[in-house]
Order: sequence, then structure tokens, then C-alpha cells
Amino acid sequence: MKKLGMITIGQAPRTDVAPILEQYLSEHAELIQIGVLDGLTKEYIETNLYPEAGDYVLTSRLTTGDSVVMSRAKIQPLLQNKIAQLEQSGIKQILLLCTGVFPGLQTTNSYLIEPDHIIPPTVKAMVGNRRIGVIVPILEQTESLKPKYSQYGMNPLFAVASPYIFDEVNFHQAANELKDKVDIILLDCMGYTEEARALVSKISGLPVILSNAIMAKIVSEMI
Repeated sequence: MKKLGMITIGQAPRTDVAPILEQYLSEHAELIQIGVLDGLTKEYIETNLYPEAGDYVLTSRLTTGDSVVMSRAKIQPLLQNKIAQLEQSGIKQILLLCTGVFPGLQTTNSYLIEPDHIIPPTVKAMVGNRRIGVIVPILEQTESLKPKYSQYGMNPLFAVASPYIFDEVNFHQAANELKDKVDIILLDCMGYTEEARALVSKISGLPVILSNAIMAKIVSEMI
């Protein structure tokens, strides 16, 4: 069976979202998980990788279940090293388990599948001229992610609810903020689960797109 490398910007294994991908990929490929933060303590991450003012901010999950926030600039060299590690092990296709934008990532022989290159144009094709709402994990992303959509002619309304601190109150608030203003909602983080999708859909009464599910469906056709 073929192997698909999967890099989380947090720690592996991702027991929260890997089952969603495996639902679509298990018949096509074995999922090989690796994490940018593998082996690092939360204290080290908060001391050395925490965002500075003006940084592009990311968040992910540790194997303890804790969430952390990080600077893209500080973790990108670590991410590039993980890509090289998978390539050296013979993995030919690598999925980045993050919807954030990472300019300049490189591979030597493998094909790197970057969700930020796939999800926005796919969603644009699905949405057309309808109004789109986007739920993101942290407030800082409501500004930093706008260019990812504007290049495809979309101007989404944003709301915030973290997949890593699953507080139904936050999801209710985010869904209620969007439900009368948009026609469809995207959960823009690979950490959201089917539980979150179903909850937002129930509250809003709208179709809700789960980023990791749409990526799994697309990748399953590529393997």
C-alpha cells in the first residue's frame, strides 16, 4: 500500500482529526504522521516559538490535548526539516495538516499538498457569488487570513471558535454571528471535527464545510 506523509504543525499523532482523514484514505494509503512540535514541551514552545507583535499567528494541538499558539516565522524552519525527514524516509506525497499559508516550502522529490492552495479556490467554486462566513480558531487570524480569500474574489465574514478548546458557548456565538449574514460557513482549520461541523450547522441552519474532510476527499483521488 502507498504511504501518505502527514505533517501537523502541532504534535503527532493527531487522534482528534486523523480518523476523519483515514475514513477517506484508508483504502488508498497508509497515513504516516509526524509533528513539527514533536518532542517539545509546552514550556519550550511558549518560550521560544511564541509570536511577536506583527507575526503571522498559528495554533495547533499537543498530544496532551493542550493547545499552543506559535509564530509562523519561528516554526517554518522546523516544518521544512520535517518535510525533509519524510522525504528521506521515502515518502512521495506529503499532506500539510494546516490551512495556514507557508510561503517558500520546498521538496526535492516528493509532492507537497498544501491546503491553502486547494481549499480557497475549491470553496469559491462551490460558493459562487453566495456570501461566505469563515470560523477560525483565534482572533488574530481574522485579519491575517483575508488575503488567502481575496485573491479568489471572496470577502468572507469571520467569527472565532477554537477547535482545541471545545466550548459550545463559543461555537454558538460564532454561528449566531454569521447565520443571518452568510449563506455557507467554512471551518478554516484542520483541527475542527465533525462534532464541530454538526454543531455549527445545527445552530446556523446553514451548510458547513469541514476543511479536513474536503482535503481528505480530494487527496484520496490523488493517491
